[in-house]
Formats: sequence, structure tokens, C-alpha cells
Amino acid sequence: MPPNRRQFLTYSTSCAAHLALAGAVMPSAIRRVWARSPLGTIVAREPFGNLERVADGVWALISTPLNGDRTTVSNGGLIVGRNAVLAIEGFNQPEGAQWLAAKARDLTGRWPTHVAITHYHADHANGVAAYLSGTAHPELRATKRTCDLVVERNKPVDQSRVAVLNDAIFIAPDQPSTLDLGGRVIHLVPRRGHTESDVSLELDDPSIVFCGDLFWNAMFPNYVDAIPTQLAQSVRTLRRPNDTTYVPGHGALGRQAEYDRYVSMLDEVERASRAAYAKGTPSADAAASFALPASLGDWTLFNKMFFERAFAAWYRDLASK
Repeated sequence: MPPNRRQFLTYSTSCAAHLALAGAVMPSAIRRVWARSPLGTIVAREPFGNLERVADGVWALISTPLNGDRTTVSNGGLIVGRNAVLAIEGFNQPEGAQWLAAKARDLTGRWPTHVAITHYHADHANGVAAYLSGTAHPELRATKRTCDLVVERNKPVDQSRVAVLNDAIFIAPDQPSTLDLGGRVIHLVPRRGHTESDVSLELDDPSIVFCGDLFWNAMFPNYVDAIPTQLAQSVRTLRRPNDTTYVPGHGALGRQAEYDRYVSMLDEVERASRAAYAKGTPSADAAASFALPASLGDWTLFNKMFFERAFAAWYRDLASK
């Protein structure tokens, strides 16, 4: 039975909860569109997602939680150099991180030596301790604020996860840094907008960007922690002029066309939110009457209550100016 408005607003703030609600109201036809033919080559398939080869030494785990299995929920991936292996995201459950680490060993002969998480939400961080196995102690990279928020907000509390976060090497919050895996350099770029502390992981050759939840492909994003003006800025600066593969936080791999459609969707939400705020329309009323234009495609098939968080976030942001 689809959740009512009160249940939606009081539900957990994680993206996992958002997608659980989405799955409850999304028609099966749209689930099939969301899980459309991959851009990469599938090298492993599980009920919770597919591991796609994007380029030599680069794989993306594209999660499919709307099928009902929420082991991972968020997307993630692997990037391999001569000397090291980076796993991206800790996922919703430890079993997700353990599975990705085992796939790294199958594909490269090595367990991940490094792990990065893009932001604190439970579906990106809660399983991170599973990367520690026996003698394997990969180095965790995240911003300090992300680590603090995981400890403060993510439930249930897991002391093994806390211990891993306490040993993290912090990504600088105000300037890009790099991680050299041996012949392959990853740019760790701090950003803001989806949360107060986001990170993108970027390769130049081939041009691939792991966007975290700054990009959702064909799925309306979770604005629960969003700072919309900063989100708009981060999303635009993340867009590259050359041919690029974007690994979204949720949804299928995207190229320029999909990324630009996402930007257009965010712009439409901004336009409507600003107009309603200027008129003094309550955010819940504005969200209830909002619909994305048909030209933007399948975004319109989400239940309208998903818009309420977006309008509430815009109203908070505008009121703070």
C-alpha cells in the first residue's frame, strides 16, 4: 500500500527510505525504464544490482533497489591502478560492500586498498566496515563532516563502522585533492548541495565522473538535506564539455544527454519553487500542484508527494538569503 503524506514526511531521511517509498508508488513499467539497457558491459549480476565495465580498470555498480533488494541501494564502483584498488561507497548494508570487495579480488586479484564515500547518507555509508576482512585494512577517504554525520545520524549505531570512520584520512573540505593508484590519478573534489558535504570522484582519461547523489538519472532526487542553490552550482560545475560517462548516485549510467536532462529538471523545480515562494504559497500547496513538463519525460511518473521535500528545501534556502 503506498505511504500517505504523513508517513512520507516522518519516514527516515536516508536515500534508502526515499527509494523504498518510490518503489511503493512507481508503476512496474517505469521500473523497467529505470533499469534499461546498460551503457557498460555487465560482468556480474545480482538481485540488488549489476556490475558494469565502463572502461579498462573501471567498473560501476548500478543498483536496482526498486526490484525489492536493498543490499546496496546506491550506485558505487571500482577504479584500479597498477598499485592500488579504490572501492567507491559503503552501501546500505555490509553485504553490499563485501560483495564489491570480493568482485575487486575476482577481477584484479586484489582486495580494495582504498575506499571513498561521497556523503553520509546511510545507503552510501552504513556498510563501509565490511571492507575490513582478515588482514585487509583499506584506507578510507571521506570529508570529516561526512564522517561526523555518519556517526551522529545513521542508525542503527555500529561500533565497527565508527572505528573505521575514526581512522579515515580526511578529504580537504575546500579544495580538490588527488589519489594516485599507480598510473591512474583520481581527483577527489569536495562539493555541496545534496548535503552539506559531498564529494565527486573524477577521472580525466577516460573521462568518467562518479557523482554521488549530485546526479540522479531518470529519478527525482531526494532533497531532504539539500541546499538547492548550492546543488544547482555543483551540478553545473560537475558537467564536463567533453564526452564523459557519469555514474549517478542512483539510476543508470549517463552521458551528456541524460545529465543535461537532469539539469533541466532541477531548473524547472527551481523556477516553480521561486515563483511559489514569491507569491507566498505554502510549500506543501505548491508541491501538490506541481508537475514537471512532459518534455522532460519519465520524471512525471513519480508520486507528487516526492516534490514536497524539494519545495520545502527551496523555501528554507530562499528564506535564509
